[in-house]
Amino acid sequence: MPALLRPALTALGVACLVSATSLAFSGAALAQAKQQPAPAQQAAPAQQQAPALKQIALTDKQIDGVLAAQKDMDAITEKLPENTAPDAKVIAQLGGVAKKHGFASYDDYNNVVDNISLVLGGFDPATKKYVGNEAVIKSQIAQIEADKKMPAKDKKEALDELNQAVKTPAPAVENKGNIDLIAKYYDKLVAALGDDQN
Repeated sequence: MPALLRPALTALGVACLVSATSLAFSGAALAQAKQQPAPAQQAAPAQQQAPALKQIALTDKQIDGVLAAQKDMDAITEKLPENTAPDAKVIAQLGGVAKKHGFASYDDYNNVVDNISLVLGGFDPATKKYVGNEAVIKSQIAQIEADKKMPAKDKKEALDELNQAVKTPAPAVENKGNIDLIAKYYDKLVAALGDDQN
């Protein structure tokens, strides 16, 4: 989630936020997000639904592990061709990095990242306060509608993606303690995970 939460929105920034928000329930690794087009941009059959996110109570240790693992994860995923799912060898490498940083498996790492993304997507980038995913998206819609410099085509695409995101809301954060924990690490998480979305 790179500049996904930066106040100045661009069409790409909007797509990144939508991607990050959607990613929270996709089960896909955040580290792979830069290789994949935003889920809202992918032509997926209507019957395909993202697997349900297994929400967990996050810990400082898990956040530290994600932050520590990010550089190693990026080093592996940056080598992947765009729009290509990692093969078994790459998954094994990612699993090794996950284990090195205290996770039981690559899936365990992904679940933690997805839980972080779920909460992070609800933070207002200007105030760094949790307002909820829907409020963030509606704020972005208003900002884009007011943007007189954005090309009409980009504006339409961004608004279409955001309006679709409003129609398919993120699940409610079940573990309210995660909000305070993410707030504590907000700047570090945006810096570490943010570059994956640009």
